[in-house]
Amino acid sequence: MRIKDTIEKVPGGLMVVPLLLGALLNTIDQMHIPAVMNVLQALGAPETEEGYYEFLRIGGFSQELFKDSALVLIALFLFCVGSQMNLKVGKVAIKKGALITVTKYLTGLGVGMAFGYFFDPMSGLFGLSTLAIIAGMTNSNSGMYAALTGQYGNRSDVGGLSILAINDGPFLTLLSLGILGTSFPMISFIAVLLPITIGMVLGNLDPKIREFLRPGEAITIPFFAFSLGAGMNLANFFNPSVLTGGLTIAFLTVLLTGGMGILAFKLFKEKSYIAPVSEASTAGNAAATPAAVAAAAAGAAGSGAMTQAEAEAIQNIAPIATAQISISTIATALLCPVLVILVDKLQRQKGIYGNREDLGIHSEKRETTKEETKSVVNN
Repeated sequence: MRIKDTIEKVPGGLMVVPLLLGALLNTIDQMHIPAVMNVLQALGAPETEEGYYEFLRIGGFSQELFKDSALVLIALFLFCVGSQMNLKVGKVAIKKGALITVTKYLTGLGVGMAFGYFFDPMSGLFGLSTLAIIAGMTNSNSGMYAALTGQYGNRSDVGGLSILAINDGPFLTLLSLGILGTSFPMISFIAVLLPITIGMVLGNLDPKIREFLRPGEAITIPFFAFSLGAGMNLANFFNPSVLTGGLTIAFLTVLLTGGMGILAFKLFKEKSYIAPVSEASTAGNAAATPAAVAAAAAGAAGSGAMTQAEAEAIQNIAPIATAQISISTIATALLCPVLVILVDKLQRQKGIYGNREDLGIHSEKRETTKEETKSVVNN
């Protein structure tokens, strides 16, 4: 059976499919079907605090992996991501990576600030929250970026990925919420950044450690995705406001972050705009950010830096934000490549061939490797 190949045909499949499966099983679990509960009771399953029997809460390794593992697996994911941040990249690659990272972040932050000003930052227009907007717009699909720049861009475009890895994970979202007035103590930022930092240090000190940890980026995703889904109700995905909100994030991400990236490249005298357009997407792993932010909020409430009511409000919107970001992941995975192809055709009409460092004419298009192509849907 080609289960993995089938999953990868879905945009962001390694994240989205397990998340939906977890949500489906949890939805059935929360229906508390008498026949199912009777079987669980007969097998000796523990009773929940509410007095029910649930197959996702049978205790032991099963519950720890499928129901309660999200945060620890997200932490491991961030550690592995940090290990792949190569500090030894060329000047042009650093320049491009920095330009795209900064413009994408500032664009997402700006839209989040504007949204919070005009609407309810917790549940405003289309049920969107500032958390969902910033998390969805500032975190990009690195696998798609690698594949698109690998085919339509040049080596410095691809090399910028080492800088772009900074936007993986919840750190920039936490920073943004802090800028917008949400009180997170410094220890919350340290707690989120520490796994990434340790991974980055080890990965740069020893290339063999980087190679050893590389598979962890992909391996952890379906497991924490399932666990995140196991805390959600499938009805969230069929809520019209959630669907509309997710599509809104997708179009804002593609049009605004891509557009601002093009403007930044133009200001800094870059002729090809393949790289910023390739980055105009939402990563599948961005769906993990609301859960991480909710955990940080709980810690902030415990230390007195945030009220319990504020922390609960963030925790309450996390499932909706996760669903909206998942929808944005799928939509941008379809929209972003189309936009890259259009930009490439327009550039070629002007004699600009994005797959050459000198951007000269009469270039031969570099073929995408099989690994680069497959990585489009891995994030």
